[in-house]
Order: sequence, then C-alpha cells, then structure tokens
Amino acid sequence: GHRLTGSANGKKAEEFAYNLLKSYGFTNLRYQPFEVESWSRGTIRVQMGTDPANLQDVKSVSLAHSPVKADVNLEVVDMGNGLEEDYAAAPDKVKGKIALVYLGVLPGSKAGTKSLHRSEKTAIATKYGAQGIIIINTATGGILLTGTASVTGKLIPIPAVCIGKEDGMAWKEKLKAGKLYSHISLTNFSGMIKARNVIATIKGKSLSKEKVVVGGHLDSWDLATGAIDNGIGSFSVLDMARTFMALKLQPERTVEFVMFMGEEQGLLGSRAYVEAATKDKSINQVRYMLNYDMTNDPKGYSSTAEESKELFQSIGAIAHSLDTTFKNTFRSGAGLHSDHQPFMLHGVPTGGAAGGTLPNNSGPCYHADCDGFNLVDEMGMKNTVRFNAMLLYGIADSKEIKAKHFSDEETRIFLIKNNLKEPLQIAGDWRWKD
Repeated sequence: GHRLTGSANGKKAEEFAYNLLKSYGFTNLRYQPFEVESWSRGTIRVQMGTDPANLQDVKSVSLAHSPVKADVNLEVVDMGNGLEEDYAAAPDKVKGKIALVYLGVLPGSKAGTKSLHRSEKTAIATKYGAQGIIIINTATGGILLTGTASVTGKLIPIPAVCIGKEDGMAWKEKLKAGKLYSHISLTNFSGMIKARNVIATIKGKSLSKEKVVVGGHLDSWDLATGAIDNGIGSFSVLDMARTFMALKLQPERTVEFVMFMGEEQGLLGSRAYVEAATKDKSINQVRYMLNYDMTNDPKGYSSTAEESKELFQSIGAIAHSLDTTFKNTFRSGAGLHSDHQPFMLHGVPTGGAAGGTLPNNSGPCYHADCDGFNLVDEMGMKNTVRFNAMLLYGIADSKEIKAKHFSDEETRIFLIKNNLKEPLQIAGDWRWKD
C-alpha cells in the first residue's frame, strides 16, 4: 500500500523502518516526531466543454493542498507553460477564470525556456487572479499525476487539478476556435497530523562531533505503492545502513541514516529536522547531506560543491576498478524540491548519486497510479547501494572535506548563481531582502 504522511499506512511505514534498522543491530535509534498540517484527497469531478450548459466529464485527479471544498464554474483560458512571462503579457487575462497550463514546457516554446514546479505555476496563477488551475500532464496514455500544488505545504486558495495529456491538448485545440468552460467540484481533508522521521546513528571515532547525514523520503503519494518514488531511494538508504552494520564500519565522522516523512507534502520531515538542528546548533556539525530520491543504477556522483570533485572521484575510482559500468562521472550544481533543500538553504553541502536512469520506463508513472513494485529493478538498486555506501564511507572517513559550510551571504550568492532565486521567492523561502 501507499505511505501517505499522517495516515495509518504512513505510521506503519515509520514503524517498519524503525524495526528493520533495529534488526540490523542499531541501538542508537530514535523517532523524530513532528506535527504539521497535512492533506488527503476526498472527491473530485471536473467537467469541460464549449457550451457551459452542456459540459462533459473529464478524467482528473486533485493536486495536493487544494481547498477542503471548492465549486467553481468558469471560463477557461490557455496560459501556455504557466510561467510568469505567460501572464505578464496579458496580466488580466486569467482574472476570475480558470487557467489551463502545461506541466512542463510545450513543444515550440522559445529556446531555453525553463519550466517551474507545479506548485510554483499554481502560485503564479493565483497571483494573477485565477480562480482555479487545470494542469495538463506530460505523460502519454491518459496517466494522471498527483503531487502538491502548494509552495508552502499549506492549503492553497484555489482548486488545482491534473488532467491527461491527450485530453488537455485536445481542449487546448478547441480553445483556439472559441471559448471553453469548466466546472470543478472537489472536497478534501486537511488537519494537523503527527508523523515521525526515523534516525539511526553510527558514532564516529576521532571526528565524532562532525556528521554526515544520509537520507531519503519514506513517504509516498496515495495513488499507488510509491515503489519508484521513493521506495527505491529510501530502501537503498536502509540497505546502506544494513551494510555499515554488517561490516562493522565506524568511520571517523558520525553518520546519521534518516528516513524522512512528509517530503511529498512540502519537505515536512527534512524541514523539521533542520529546524530542530538549527535550534540546538547541531546543524553546524553537519559536514555533508547525501539525499537519495528516485535513485537507480547511478554512474557517478553529484554535489553542490565543485570542491568535492577530487574527493568524490577518488572514491569513484575505487568503485570503477570493481565495476567498470560505474563511469565515475561528477556533476556539480543545485536544484530544489527534495529533502536536501532545507539543508542546502542553511549552507550545508549536499550531494548523492548521478547519471542513473529510472528502470522499466517508469518515468510516466511518476506520482501516478502505476508506480508499482513491478517497475523496480533489483540490480539497479544494488548498484545504488554499493556505489553510494562507498561514497558515504569515503566522505565520513576522509581526513579532509574541502566543501565548506556556507555562511548566510555565501548561501545567497550560491543560490543566485544556480538560478534558484525566482522559485525560492515564489515559494516564500527566499529569506534575503534583495
């Protein structure tokens, strides 16, 4: 079943991970409870058509953090890719109406156009006065995508829904010939819930006050089992933990294996971890955070810190000597929307695997009802575990980590350099005045 944060299944997943780590021999093992506003879906009906008196049902799914109740029956306007530039060209076009936007970047868009997260597209639509948003999925075959439409992890003021690519593109064509209307009616549930991160610790030797955090989100959406997102990532981390205990590994630095809950609903668990670590100043002890989200069969390593290239590739050279399918590539840069983000925003170097591919053409099943165990590739997971257990040990046992913990100003400059200012501003996570 699914592992939705705050649900009975979510609680079972927390307990399963805790007991599994305990069975590996961990004694320094704890839950990290947190209380947050959570969301779960209720009912939905979306109708569309060119005649407001004769609308037809369209297969759809609610996006998370849509209102507890919404009932809108309005004109639909095509807002293209749903980016700021699409609205700025005609600021009043969507006011009091429903925005129809594409999840990614439409074919034929100008070269270099970069997409935004669905939550950021929803925030932009809301800013320009939209009373609802219909997002067209990019996957073919009528697949519906769920996921949060909130940049804050709290309820949004307008209903946000996803429809299939084929339906969506057909409605876009009809809009070229005349007006289009939609009736969106939905109910959902929202309230305070309790969830728990699961943390297993191996205390380091000579540098025990420094730590490397390695994590993956245990939670999933509720449409399927979440085998790829993020079963393969979280259980790879669990198996790295098993490996360390089985081999009785104790590196110089402390290692924390963390199963985060609430990632799908707004990085809730990792935010709770960083908030607690900031409060007790232990965030300053975190030398690296490695994150594994939908990781499969990696061919190299990645880091936010270019200075880590030498260390990472020295570790990767050993991996390559054992298995030449591991190419020992290195990629530096930064992105958002996974559990590394709260750490990165506090200046912690983050990294993990790179160069992998999702197994069994599972990409279209992202956040969809087809994300099942049949998509998992055993060898791909084994490669994630063995190559990244090596990375983890190599970092934790290294005499020197050149990647530094950024100051507040250095963090600001780094985020601007990586073109993350705009999405962080939209999300309300840009804490600087400029």
